[in-house]
Amino acid sequence: MGAIKRLPDSEFEIMEIIWEGSPPMTTLQIMSKMRPDRDIKLQTLLTMLLRLVEKGFLISERVGRERSFKPIVSKHDYMHVETETFMERHYIKSIGNLITTFYQDRQLSSEDLKELNDLLADL
Repeated sequence: MGAIKRLPDSEFEIMEIIWEGSPPMTTLQIMSKMRPDRDIKLQTLLTMLLRLVEKGFLISERVGRERSFKPIVSKHDYMHVETETFMERHYIKSIGNLITTFYQDRQLSSEDLKELNDLLADL
């Protein structure tokens, strides 16, 4: 398959539906799980799904008149690539820089700090 590439938000949304659903999922099942504010046509969804097949994220098979889709790339593997890319791009691979940003913006709750402490203790 090669290296996992970053997905546009619209394709990531579709992958999340499939990852959280019960694959294989049909086009209609995926369509029914789309956010209500997304005004997406069935043909557009099918085009996006076939693009995800081309990119190596999904496999597709025809079952009667319906197409079904199953992920090849796990959510865990994709999120790992997303996180690495984000860290390289914005924080020069420094967890300290990331946490400092959250701390300075007061976005770390006491629960977050406890979770970080627990993670550090486990290491």
